[in-house]
Amino acid sequence: MNVLVIGSGGREHAICHALRRSKRLDRLFILPGNAGTAGLGTNVPGDPGDIKLALSVAKREEIDLTIVGPEDPLAGGIVDAFTAAGLRIFGPTAAAARLESDKGFAKLVMRQQAVPTAEGRVFDDYAAACEFISTRDEGLVVKAVGLAKGKGVIVCPEPAAAMIAAEQILKKRIFGPAGAKIIVEEKLNGPELSVLAIVDGATIYILESAQDHKRLGDGDTGPNTGGMGAFSPSRRLDDALLRQIQTQIFVPVLDGLLRENIRYRGVLYAGLMITAGGPKVLEFNCRFGDPEAQAILIRLKSDLLELLDAAVSGELDRCDVFWDPRPSMCVVMASAGYPEKARTGLPIAGLRAREDGDVVVFHAGTKREGDRVVTSGGRVLAVTALGEDIAEARERAYGRVAEIEFEGAQYRRDIGLNV
Repeated sequence: MNVLVIGSGGREHAICHALRRSKRLDRLFILPGNAGTAGLGTNVPGDPGDIKLALSVAKREEIDLTIVGPEDPLAGGIVDAFTAAGLRIFGPTAAAARLESDKGFAKLVMRQQAVPTAEGRVFDDYAAACEFISTRDEGLVVKAVGLAKGKGVIVCPEPAAAMIAAEQILKKRIFGPAGAKIIVEEKLNGPELSVLAIVDGATIYILESAQDHKRLGDGDTGPNTGGMGAFSPSRRLDDALLRQIQTQIFVPVLDGLLRENIRYRGVLYAGLMITAGGPKVLEFNCRFGDPEAQAILIRLKSDLLELLDAAVSGELDRCDVFWDPRPSMCVVMASAGYPEKARTGLPIAGLRAREDGDVVVFHAGTKREGDRVVTSGGRVLAVTALGEDIAEARERAYGRVAEIEFEGAQYRRDIGLNV
């Protein structure tokens, strides 16, 4: 099969790394890819959100299956456009992707389906938001309703901070158009857990779990980011909790979409908080998480291409999926200034032409300039390792991190400690 992967981050490098192990793969193209994916297939220059360009590449290269990594093309209707053109593509339609692109819509679906989530209200007026906030006496979370690259969330320890957050998002537009509306919701307490499922419209296959680290600094300090590291699996997910998540969250949400004549195909990611009252949804994403994909896919022993192809065909129930029992850990190396304004164009030293199979450096914000690789984004690399236990995975990952250098590199030193 000829395959096209849309995207340029660490998630897309991890997808390509898994696809290369497939006996069914002939040619692999990545739009636009990065310095890491260039060693696995053919990078195609261009904007990953340019749906016309993606269609032309798919037709020109006789692509059998397109896999969409980032959220923007999904929200923009790339799956609808490919389907209308008779091309096979893995991912949800624009209507289904509203679970991620419109947090207000997601809240409405969850409320209608009695899915456990934080209580909250949507506002597009700053004064109205402040009036509501003033009635609260505990911590709150203020979120941009639209897509904000995983950074549109401000956790506020008290109502006064929530008023400032509402002003920053609604009036100062620190998250751009994504902040035309906000959600103000109760602040939940407990450990976070990421549960991802592949859905073919009828069958739900839940992948191995992961635990993400969103805050920039050690000890969960600093601003929220797109993710500074992850490990898989989470010890917090046992069989009983997994059944609860499937029956109380995944099934009713997908049923709720069907009531709106929306059939979901693709990855459905539930970001959860495990509270004293059980799991509650923080957010939905409609694609593989980043860096969760790196931590999860390195453990996949089955054929990813076969799995995603079956999902597009509605035949997921025919697939047997096998996993490496060893845990994995991913440490993100970010550029100086991230997440506000990352420095780019900085040369990276310590990269290898080939990596050990148990330790892989996934590229995220990188590009090649001549004979050197330089930074081109906020999250630069995602160093991912397998180990017999999480301690060995940590040792291997941080050992490889220590070998890589670029000016101002920042990373957390406590990934995987809170297991």
